[in-house]
Amino acid sequence: MKAVGILGVGYAVPERRLTNFDLEKMVDTSDEWITTRTGIKERRIADEGTAASDLAVLAGQRALEQAGVAAADIDLVIVATVTGDYVFPSTACLVQDRLGIPRAAAYDLAAGCSGFVYGLDQAWHGVRSGAYRYALVIGSEVLSRIVDWQDRSTCVLFGDGAGAVVLGPVADGYGLMASYLGSDGSGADKLYIPAGGSRRPLTPEALAERQQYVRMCGNDVFKFAVRVMEEATLEVLRRAGLEPSDVDLFIPHQANIRIIDAAARRLGIDMERIVVNVDRYGNTSAASIPIALGEALEAGRIRPGHRIVCVGFGAGLTWGAVAIQWGGRDETV
Repeated sequence: MKAVGILGVGYAVPERRLTNFDLEKMVDTSDEWITTRTGIKERRIADEGTAASDLAVLAGQRALEQAGVAAADIDLVIVATVTGDYVFPSTACLVQDRLGIPRAAAYDLAAGCSGFVYGLDQAWHGVRSGAYRYALVIGSEVLSRIVDWQDRSTCVLFGDGAGAVVLGPVADGYGLMASYLGSDGSGADKLYIPAGGSRRPLTPEALAERQQYVRMCGNDVFKFAVRVMEEATLEVLRRAGLEPSDVDLFIPHQANIRIIDAAARRLGIDMERIVVNVDRYGNTSAASIPIALGEALEAGRIRPGHRIVCVGFGAGLTWGAVAIQWGGRDETV
C-alpha cells in the first residue's frame, strides 16, 4: 500500500478570550483553583452566531492552502465533532459544500475528544488503499454551547476551536506509521450529555433539570485518561517498531495539565518533547490535537524526519494514538 502523510495543517480559534478571572465573576471559583487543578488560564469562546462548521471551514481552508491541494482534489471529508451544527445533516456535508469540494464522501465522526485521531485512522486507511487520493480531516467544536455555565466543575474546562489536516501520498518511509484505537462503552456515563437523543429527548422536564449539558465524573475520567494515554502510546509505538526515546514530539489531547504530567512521568518522557497549549485554549475536544499540531509547526518544533505521536482519549469511553514520520511530500503524484 502507498505511504500516506499529512500535507498541510490549519486551525482556527475564536477571538474572544474567557479568562479564569472572568469565570470568577460567573461561578464560585478562582484563578488559583482552576490553574492548580487543570493548568488552564483562559479559553476561546465562539460568538453567538458561530457554529462548528464555521470554524471547520476556516481551519480546512488553511490546511488546503498549506498543503497546496485544490479543494476539487479532495474526495473524502471527515469532521470529528460532538457539537455539529445540526443533528442532521452532517457538519462534514456543510463543510464540503462551503469549501467547494465536489461530490466528495463526507461524514461526521463522534468519538468525543478522541475524534480527530479516529478520523486520521479512517482517512489513512482510505487513502493508502487507493479508494481516495486526498482526504480532509477536521476536528471542530463549539463546546460553549453544551457547557452548563452554572456548573463550576465543568464550565472551567472547555473551549471552542477547530483544527484540520490534509492527507495524501508521501514518499516511502514517511507519513503515518501506525495507529491504535479502542473503546470501553461500560464507561459511557462517565462523560456524556443525558438528554437530547432518542434515549431521552429534550422535553421541558429534561431542560428544567439541565440535562442538555455535559456531565462528567471527573475523578473517574482522570484515572482513565492517565492509564489509557500510557497504554495507547506504548501500543502505537509497538506497532510502529519504536520506543518512547525514539519520538521527537508527543502531541497529547489537551484536557488537563495534570493528566499530561502524570502520563509523561509514567512514560518517562521529558516535558520538552511534549506540546502543551491547554493553558491558552482549555479542552477543545476533537480540535485540541490538530490545533496543537498547527502551533508546533508554526513554532518550528516539527521538521522533516521527525517522529511524532498524537494520543487522545474521550467520551465513549474512547482512546486512540497515531505515530507519524513527518515529511516526505511526494511531488511526483
